[in-house]
Amino acid sequence: MSAQTAVLIGSTGQTGQRLLKQLLSSPDYSQISEYGRRVTDLKSISGGKEKLQQETVDFEKLNESGLKDGKWDVVFITLGTTRKNAGSAEAFEKIDREYVLNAAREAKTDGKDQRLVYLSSAGADASSSFLYTKSKGLTEIGLASLGYKDTIIFRPAVLAGVTRPESRPFEAVGRCVTNVLSHITSSVEIKVETLAKAMAKAGSLGSASLPTVARATQEGKEGASFTVIGNPGAIALARSES
Repeated sequence: MSAQTAVLIGSTGQTGQRLLKQLLSSPDYSQISEYGRRVTDLKSISGGKEKLQQETVDFEKLNESGLKDGKWDVVFITLGTTRKNAGSAEAFEKIDREYVLNAAREAKTDGKDQRLVYLSSAGADASSSFLYTKSKGLTEIGLASLGYKDTIIFRPAVLAGVTRPESRPFEAVGRCVTNVLSHITSSVEIKVETLAKAMAKAGSLGSASLPTVARATQEGKEGASFTVIGNPGAIALARSES
């Protein structure tokens, strides 16, 4: 398999940071482009800088971003937020769904077989009564309808190993609980480094070549279907030799 080119949108988040490093260190990728409102400090990158191109973008003016000119093999999107950080439900949906869909649409190249890999969330459901999971579900459906050759959606559970500048006591307590449960089941928690590794592998392999341990399933409808990898599958994929 020849090395592929990739673009990562949303690289400064918890998963995006680790995914960028995975892509830069992987021989499966020959060139990585990083697009976002902010880009990674090069001092924090230990290897693979020669493969990296960085571009800051205004998500309100994506037509000026140059995303359309990239012609990448794989488009990774880890962009997202929370209602608290966004400030309102409307702002949350704008960032979490509208920006994601617009970026994926802009990065798509007509006439080229491309793969889209999106970081969603466990419980994503377009019919959910909860804002967060409903937004993720609607985003998944929207991405699948864009016409990418292959669309892979990751739905991780609680992320372990994250580093945040602010203290979140209740979140810390929750992680203690899921950490204990993770020794019993692989459905409740995933280390963020593990998730990033699984996403990089899936982007390289594609849906058709995923090993059975990924427990990949198909959702959506004809003409707008997508591959789903849940928490247990992501953990197993990261550990596999594929």
